[in-house]
Amino acid sequence: MGTPCEIQLFANTGQAARRAAEAAMADVARLEARYSRYRHDSFLSEINRVAAAGGRISVDDETAGLLNYAATCHEQSGGLFDITSGILRRAWRFDSGALPEQGLIDALLVKVGWDKVVWQPPVLEFPLPGIELDFGGVVKEYAADRAAGLCWSAGIRHGMINLGGDINVLGARADGSPWRIGIRHPRHKDALLQTVELARGAMASSGDYERCLTIEGVRYGHILNPRTGWPVRHLASVSVIADFCVVAGSASTIAMLKEAEGPAWLESLVLPHLWVDVNGEVGGTLLGETR
Repeated sequence: MGTPCEIQLFANTGQAARRAAEAAMADVARLEARYSRYRHDSFLSEINRVAAAGGRISVDDETAGLLNYAATCHEQSGGLFDITSGILRRAWRFDSGALPEQGLIDALLVKVGWDKVVWQPPVLEFPLPGIELDFGGVVKEYAADRAAGLCWSAGIRHGMINLGGDINVLGARADGSPWRIGIRHPRHKDALLQTVELARGAMASSGDYERCLTIEGVRYGHILNPRTGWPVRHLASVSVIADFCVVAGSASTIAMLKEAEGPAWLESLVLPHLWVDVNGEVGGTLLGETR
């Protein structure tokens, strides 16, 4: 997953815990192998080779489910959550120390837009050659939910899955106490903005601090607006708690993409959340309390 991952489980025996953890880790590895954009042999790379030629391809039920979820997020976000926008990373090199040329961004934007893809399950068609799909905003959270589900099916009732900050808690600690989860401050690397207590459910965060560059005092993060091709500039981070990690993750990302409208949109979801804007203002229903 390209990030530190951990599984903490309580079970009656070490063997039971190891068996459940190994099943969960194997499934995470399966999903990475299947949907990684960095692997030439992944199914996602196969899809993108078809997309590059402007072809069509039939997908399996699991991939169809991910595409349906991404399509729903695209609709609910007014087109801001778009799994075709990953192609913009060709312009944004966050280790370069320089901003991209607008001409390059404009050339890539021609190939961005879920509405340019024809999705009629199970067939995915690309009338415009050169489009790319990127499941980066969905699969890691989906993997956390699946890992928790596999552990639960194995009889584990107390544990936590943490895939690089995408967290699913399948039950309180063995003594009944909740898990204490820290929310990182987006501007102070070693500082916590808030600590939440979670006995069941999921939490995910999005922010401009994971991959970014700073030019003349202005921070440019990796969350890109698919309409402009430029990084969002209003919110610095968003954390959301939901029943499923995939919901928490997409909600936090959509809020970032909505910029100034993000806080009000989060309020409308009635999900516990916390946000920080680029000026340091903090808000949300998790502010000043543990849960």
